[in-house]
Amino acid sequence: MFSPVPFKISNFIDGQFFDKEHSFESFNPSKGSVNAWIPDSNEQDVQLATDAALKAFKTWSKTSEMSRIKILNKIADLIEENLDELAKLESEDQGKPLLVSKSVDIPRSVLNFRHFANCLSYQSDHSIVDHEAGIINYVTRHPVGVVGIITPWNLPLYLLTFKLAPAIAFGNTVVAKPSELTSMTAFRLCQILNDAGLPKGVINMVFGYGNKVGEAIVKHPSIKLISFTGSTITGQKIAQQAAPLFKRLSLEMGGKNAAIVFDDVNLEKELIHIARSAYFNSGQICLASSRILVHESIYAEFVEKFIKISREFIIGDPFDKETKLGPLVSAQHRDKVLRYINLARNTDKVKMTYLEPNYLNKNGYFCGIAIVSDIEIDSPLMMEEIFGPVVCIVQFKDEQEAIEIANNTNYGLSATVWTQSLDRMHRVSHQIEAGTVWGNCWLVRNLNMPFGGIKQSGIGHESTEDSREFYTNKKTICIKI
Repeated sequence: MFSPVPFKISNFIDGQFFDKEHSFESFNPSKGSVNAWIPDSNEQDVQLATDAALKAFKTWSKTSEMSRIKILNKIADLIEENLDELAKLESEDQGKPLLVSKSVDIPRSVLNFRHFANCLSYQSDHSIVDHEAGIINYVTRHPVGVVGIITPWNLPLYLLTFKLAPAIAFGNTVVAKPSELTSMTAFRLCQILNDAGLPKGVINMVFGYGNKVGEAIVKHPSIKLISFTGSTITGQKIAQQAAPLFKRLSLEMGGKNAAIVFDDVNLEKELIHIARSAYFNSGQICLASSRILVHESIYAEFVEKFIKISREFIIGDPFDKETKLGPLVSAQHRDKVLRYINLARNTDKVKMTYLEPNYLNKNGYFCGIAIVSDIEIDSPLMMEEIFGPVVCIVQFKDEQEAIEIANNTNYGLSATVWTQSLDRMHRVSHQIEAGTVWGNCWLVRNLNMPFGGIKQSGIGHESTEDSREFYTNKKTICIKI
């Protein structure tokens, strides 16, 4: 158990905690008060972490699968045992409602470790016997080495563990950088790793700014691959920096996702799910339905009912049981979202309904819900990722136009289709340019299914098999028999 906030976050290298002389503030977004001090780490700290990871790799890469399975399951058990504490830290640090941290973020972190522990038991690879030539070919898998993991602030422990679990399950060691805005659960996880008996140096956590720590990880020649989730702009920089070193990359980046609502939709049943897909985590999720495309015959009805149901999403104190949406993560991000809202407010012919927060701590980073309708499809509000509770609603006349509008974006992460016609569901889903399409549902994830985007939403996929491909090297062995 850690002391009350403000935390003093320390780097976790070679199984030990190291303080830094210089640190900077991290803030509780619902209060605007300091809740943690983050070490201002640099290239030297990344070097120490990499040295520890290289040393640990010699042993961990040869550790039996059964031993790795036991440790991963022990980590999962300890996260689950400390669920209440971790959920509280996540909500204090990120601003999401405590109910969401308890029911989504922390349980999913448990699942990540358990899933990749279990999948080690049923791996298989190709083998071919050529009887005529007297040859047997078979494939072996080998961990890549030291991997770099860089994670965002919106789903801090959830996404960190989604990368850590497969990386170490397949025998790699890690140098990780959590977001400097939300470091508390990552810090708490470090103690859990020790308590679970993870050998020192297998996971190393270096906290700090992206331009110091993240860049040093990407440029380090001994770190063989990078798994990153975050903004497209940062992903572009990582790709440029990693290219001369020929590093393997997994980049999960932004989204401007469309929800296509056809005229046969059961609005009474599905409206709440469409709204949740837009507002979950206050819109601070790359999978949020920030563009809602509605058939012209039900457009007016839909807008009216959507505004009404949006009023049920109470914006307030993350620790209030009635709260559905918390604050935005930082003052800087809140101001960015408000600039888009003001753009909508000042654009001719655009209709906007702004729903004020139900609770407002003047020092917190709260922002209301903005519902924008009658907007041009090439508006910045329709084209750029806002990452907040801002929803644009436009109408379409037929199926083909809906598909064209949905694909009219530089992003290609996800989409949803809402219709009672199974034929239409399949037909439209096949034509949408996105890595995932949900039909009459949203954010239903199975870790055996590939997750990733196309276009400027990313490179690569994550899943049981995709993660195995990413975190291992394949070798073909051909033997004369």
